Amino acid sequence: MAAMSELILTQTEDHVGVCTLNRPEVLNALSVELMDQLIAALEAFDNDPNVYVMVITGSEKVFAAGADIADMAEASVVEMMEHNYLARWLRIKAIRKPIIAAVSGYALGGGCELAMHCDIIIASESAKFGQPEINIGVMPGAGGTQRLTRAIGKFKAMEVILNGRFLSAQEAFEAGLVTRVVAKEQFLAEAMRLAHQIAQRPPIALKLAKEAVLKADEMSLSEGLEYERKLFYSLFATEDQKEGMRAFLEKRKAAYKGK
Repeated sequence: MAAMSELILTQTEDHVGVCTLNRPEVLNALSVELMDQLIAALEAFDNDPNVYVMVITGSEKVFAAGADIADMAEASVVEMMEHNYLARWLRIKAIRKPIIAAVSGYALGGGCELAMHCDIIIASESAKFGQPEINIGVMPGAGGTQRLTRAIGKFKAMEVILNGRFLSAQEAFEAGLVTRVVAKEQFLAEAMRLAHQIAQRPPIALKLAKEAVLKADEMSLSEGLEYERKLFYSLFATEDQKEGMRAFLEKRKAAYKGK
């Protein structure tokens, strides 16, 4: 595993890029520096033609327990707006390749929001999700009120956000927030297994399929269907489409090149 910095560890395994949050002494609190380095790592993977899928993870004990409160405890409204700390999150949203969150232990506040910025969440049975910002005088600001509500519905999201209650891994799965719950010892291995499976698919189609799914939250059904149709047709300009369909007809495994 190569260190991009002491705060983010990065590695690649075949066509999968992995980012590991590495501030164990403060439960992986998402400081400005850590976020900048995480975003730089994700953007590097997004621009690497040999990386098709990404994984973000922490440790078995904690994914990320929230933002680094020391960064903002004494900030004024003007300082928060001028520094525009939360605008960094738009760069994660702009990543085009699929991202899998491998979550064990606490994913709270910004940690929960980071997991929700990913496209698939694999959770260990010990995972706990929550938006406890209300307990320190604020509210979620990096998408918690919007993404959590879309994932689990208004009424459950209200309880989690207004009362600072944590969701267990099983509750999160049953509510629709989590893709899969696995044994604590298997959470990263399962996320990597899934990442390698997805990485066998055509890379351009992966990016466009992710884009289309994300647009479902932002468009009406008729707009979304039209958008999907245009992306579908555009894939017929790729070599991978020709290879995929020929391989299907010839009953062989396709060899995708991302072209």
